[in-house]
Amino acid sequence: MAMTDDIVFSGSLLFLSLADVFQLLGGNNCTGRLNLRSKYSSDRGVIYFIGGNPVNAYCGALKGLEAIYALFGWTDGKYDFSEEALTGIEPDIKKSMMEIVLDAARMLDDEKIVKVGPDHLYQQDMEETGPDGMKMNFMQPVKGPLVDFLSVTREEDFPDGAIIVKEGQYGKWLSVISEGTVKITRETSKGAITLARLGEGCFIGTIRSLLYGQSERSATAIAEGNVQLCVLNPEALHQEFSALSENFKKILLSLDNRMRLINDNAVGAYVGGHSKALPNDKVFEDRFQNNTDLYVIREGTADIIGKGPKGDVHLLSLGINDVFGKIPFMAFGHEPLSASVMISEPFQADIFDSRELQKEYDNLSHTFRNFVFNSAMNISMTTKLFYQLLGNI
Repeated sequence: MAMTDDIVFSGSLLFLSLADVFQLLGGNNCTGRLNLRSKYSSDRGVIYFIGGNPVNAYCGALKGLEAIYALFGWTDGKYDFSEEALTGIEPDIKKSMMEIVLDAARMLDDEKIVKVGPDHLYQQDMEETGPDGMKMNFMQPVKGPLVDFLSVTREEDFPDGAIIVKEGQYGKWLSVISEGTVKITRETSKGAITLARLGEGCFIGTIRSLLYGQSERSATAIAEGNVQLCVLNPEALHQEFSALSENFKKILLSLDNRMRLINDNAVGAYVGGHSKALPNDKVFEDRFQNNTDLYVIREGTADIIGKGPKGDVHLLSLGINDVFGKIPFMAFGHEPLSASVMISEPFQADIFDSRELQKEYDNLSHTFRNFVFNSAMNISMTTKLFYQLLGNI
């Protein structure tokens, strides 16, 4: 069983772009090495991160920012990130992760970065998952952070094709994939849609498994090949969740709600039932755009408007006790960098103390931090899928 303290995060640039990867690593203050390779380039890329910010990079003869900007042009390739202590790495980059992502986006728009690979997500060998022959990239499962062995109560094995979790059924356990790949699907009027393919280190289950009462499963998990799961200690996780501040709990529950909403909207887009129109009864509020504050809604609703590759897209609507804005310890491709906020009238929101929340996050167990990272990764993946289903990519 492969259980280590190193974070292993890997996937395909066809589905999560380098900007998405940067936001996930930056939002989780990761330190380590990101490796990139593409069949469209003879060069390999490597980017070193400390505390979520890139400090140096190499791509062929290029170094530092030049190398990073060149790698932002890769539209097809594989990446893997390992968390490790960096020694002997010469810091060469002074800009923050967010500055680099914004600069790279502008340079791509101005054609100052050479694109390497196709301009879209479609490939002949992709798994068919959509209506009318639509094919989408789930060939490479995403991998997440691995958990501490001490968090595991038992192991469970599943053969190829076995249903691990059934949509609509109830369950209270959380588990982590230690070996193999699990396909996540939802039933629709046009047949099942594949939402994700998860590899080692990814969690099966959500934060609602730690709440009292029954928790209905919102998707089906199917083993692809032989799969081994590590079932986590529910009592230890529940105790850690119960000890969190009310504000931190609100963040986790709001993230879970956000994940459910983006999944529902992806299903709606799949069957052709999602409107591309922006809300006509909401307004953009300047104070909520592109700042570093985190808010909790006290009155009214906030709609998250994604800055999709082909224009603005209505991602989801948040209500009372949901949070929006810059979460200090994670990023997942929504606001403030990649989405705007529209609000209802009247509307009221309070500001959270981001410094206290960051301290609380830093004191989480290794397993619980990885669980939070997994939540961000899932939201980012489904958002990209949603854009694709709407034809916004």
